[in-house]
Amino acid sequence: MENLVVKVKAVTSATSIIKYLNQDFGVPKNKISEAKRLQSSLSTSLERTLVSMGELDINVLPELYAKVYQGKVLPTSATALDSENITLLLNDKLNIDYVLSMDAVPIALDNNELSVAVAGVEHWELFDYFRLTSYEMVLTFCTEKQLALIKEEFELNLLSAKESRQDVDLVGEGEIERLKELAQGAPTISFVNQLISHGVKLGASDLHIEPIAERYRARYRVDGILHDADPIPQNLQLAVISRIKILSGMDIAEKRRPQDGKIETKANNIDLDIRCSSLPLGQGESMVMRFLIKQSVKFDLAALGYEADLARRVEQDLKKTAGVILMTGPTGSGKTTSLYSYLTQLNRPEVKIITLEDPIEYQLDGINQVQVNSEIGYDFAKGLRSIVRQDPDVIMVGEIRDNETARIALQSALTGHLVFSTVHTNDAATAYTRLLDLGVKEYLLNAALTSILAQRLVRRLCQCASNKDDTEASNLIAQYQLNKLAEKYNIEIMHLKNLVGCESCGYTGFQGRVAILEYLPCDHEVKQLPKDENFFLKVADYMKESGLRTLREDGFLKVIKGETTLEEVLRVTG
Repeated sequence: MENLVVKVKAVTSATSIIKYLNQDFGVPKNKISEAKRLQSSLSTSLERTLVSMGELDINVLPELYAKVYQGKVLPTSATALDSENITLLLNDKLNIDYVLSMDAVPIALDNNELSVAVAGVEHWELFDYFRLTSYEMVLTFCTEKQLALIKEEFELNLLSAKESRQDVDLVGEGEIERLKELAQGAPTISFVNQLISHGVKLGASDLHIEPIAERYRARYRVDGILHDADPIPQNLQLAVISRIKILSGMDIAEKRRPQDGKIETKANNIDLDIRCSSLPLGQGESMVMRFLIKQSVKFDLAALGYEADLARRVEQDLKKTAGVILMTGPTGSGKTTSLYSYLTQLNRPEVKIITLEDPIEYQLDGINQVQVNSEIGYDFAKGLRSIVRQDPDVIMVGEIRDNETARIALQSALTGHLVFSTVHTNDAATAYTRLLDLGVKEYLLNAALTSILAQRLVRRLCQCASNKDDTEASNLIAQYQLNKLAEKYNIEIMHLKNLVGCESCGYTGFQGRVAILEYLPCDHEVKQLPKDENFFLKVADYMKESGLRTLREDGFLKVIKGETTLEEVLRVTG
């Protein structure tokens, strides 16, 4: 390679600059002379002095420099070097951070020829550095505005390349600052805002961002089902994760441990709380954002899907001054929403209610809500001991996870408190087994439990649904013995529906969800049953004799009322 420094210095004489300015760009010689007199006082180059004088358009500087320094002009469609090629440079130990500090950005790599975008040639030491590498530098000139945009894109690709090489498990201070800078970039801010706004518009409960096949994908959970979102541009992927971490108060340098955070914002004129959770994976980090929209939740049993007979049973339980009411079901089955509905019914000036939650999902006026903080050792058990001393009438414990929490909750019921809580089990009867597995004594369960409800959410049919034809409906009614259920609840006409799909429901046929429930009263008969391997069979017989519905039967009841489909109930209840 020729001595590039000597070559560049040779052609950068004042004579060459003046010749091009006068002959190619039409700057009069007297104006050039005037600029030369002003140049020293402005402490800048001749051509930029002419720009300051208004004699030269700043946008033609790349063309001028390309002529003077025998380089190229950056096309408007040019993009930064992608992460795959950046990885090649990193593997060759090219000091990319140094190149960027010299206001130069790599844009193309062809074997050992590296095209570098610059807005000028102020940094002569850059040429000396490339003489020590295996790359031949090709100058490509651009405006300062172009350089800033392409540099931002390059830095995003650089982060992606470093991530793929697993070089950022522990992020240094410089890298942290760069992550913060990129996360505040206009493209990143716009894309994250777009993701959130679109999720609110769809009525999504969650947004999932996760690495898959060397890229990040985004998916919305709408009515319990995941749907693909718009793809995340490759150059924004790490910046998007970093921005969410910053907004939610997470540590952007921590990539080895799970983190939780919270964002309070407004989207589509709707106040929104977003619970964020990051989880390190083998290929990167998974980020889940749970949207909590207070205005969209109705804490009303009928609106949630409680049938009239079940609502009456629950209301009778709520009139008691002591006892434990348990909600069971998997994550996302609406357990907390049901408990909030119970609290709303009890929320009166003469009743003191304290909740212990992780996290607090919705702020309820008139109710004392306590946030669990495991990082400082303030877990459910310690929190429950504290709030019992606050003389509450009603206590809600977000979840029973261990023996100590279960024992204190049940003992609180025996000392005159009405207690609500949740456990993760498949049905109502299994809650007994779960609590026994946690080491709770059977006599304590029998003494404290008032009732157990199992809950699931099924998708509600959109108004565009149509009636099934008589033959198909008759076959399904016979197959699942729906006529017996209809007779039991005095339903004369069964409304079995077909999915149709319209613009309102996004052509899915469903819009919103409705709860299906199973209610088990912890009465004298259930308390007398031995809690052995035959307990579930005996509970099933008891529920049948008592006219109590299982989860599937409650779902079938909603099917014949035209609220959902058989397929949806069978999908959710297994």
